[in-house]
Amino acid sequence: MAQPVPQFRSRPWKNQKESYQDALQYMQSRREGTVTSIRTPWLKFNDATVDGIEWNSTTVIAARPATGKTLIKDQFVRESFQLNPDMVFRVLEFSLEMVGKVTAMRNFTSHINKPYKYLCSADGKISEEDIQRCFNYAKDVTKYPIDVINEQPTVNEFRQIIAEYMDAHSNQKKDENGTIYREYTNTIITLDHSGLIKKSSFEKDKMETISNLGEALTDLKRKYPIAFIVLSQLNRNIDVPERSEDGKYGNFVLESDIYGSDALLQHADIVVGVNRPAKQKISFYGVERYLIEDLSVLVFHFLKVRNGETRLSFMRAEFNRMMVTEMETPATQQRKR
Repeated sequence: MAQPVPQFRSRPWKNQKESYQDALQYMQSRREGTVTSIRTPWLKFNDATVDGIEWNSTTVIAARPATGKTLIKDQFVRESFQLNPDMVFRVLEFSLEMVGKVTAMRNFTSHINKPYKYLCSADGKISEEDIQRCFNYAKDVTKYPIDVINEQPTVNEFRQIIAEYMDAHSNQKKDENGTIYREYTNTIITLDHSGLIKKSSFEKDKMETISNLGEALTDLKRKYPIAFIVLSQLNRNIDVPERSEDGKYGNFVLESDIYGSDALLQHADIVVGVNRPAKQKISFYGVERYLIEDLSVLVFHFLKVRNGETRLSFMRAEFNRMMVTEMETPATQQRKR
């Protein structure tokens, strides 16, 4: 039986000349500094990528619970405006795991360098002075264009919300030929986390939801000037005892460890698996046997960097300050013969 021919609203092809013209224009704009990547708070991250995160891209950060992935995302958003002062952009956060109040208090923690418990007066009452410092900080940061969504959407609702948001922050313009077009505002969109997108009635399981999410991310980043930051879980197989033995390759985060890896990997431009070795009682990490000093050590595994370099980098999670800072690569222990 003959198959129906798909109908396209317009020609689905374009001459490769257009792609080369776009690439040359992009190179010239990068050279002149009129187009730049979004610089992150970490030089090691910027160095592994194209001096930060490019627009029209998707970055996936995957880790087990209590490793610090939300901490990483929050710091990236919190410092993005100061680190990129010449860039005009907005932030839309799908904060599906934490309520907005908790995120704000974690940011206060970083600002005044005091533990979360102190802000809750769990270790004695917070001082009036520190409350005023938090008030002044809130007054300062809320001037930035950051919007938050707390309700869990389906993939289709996710698409619709973003399309409406981008249209709401766009301007109608005419080109030199008089053709009307929309100029959209560059937007960082965070999703915390991918597993909390609701399954639709027509999706057979969560894996199909993640697959549809991956397709949505690609469609949206091609249509709009968006930089997606997507948080994801790691599968439980990274917690099996054999992978926690000192000095094993299995200590490392692998592509297959990422929840919904097949769907997310093919649609992502950057994939970072984050590990906290001491949480698994690992003292000598990987076959190189990096010396792990304490629970604060994080390992960033750059598993996929479409326009950069795969590598691993060492960071330190300062949970009392709600910050991630860079550290020197640890020394290694010589394997006994």
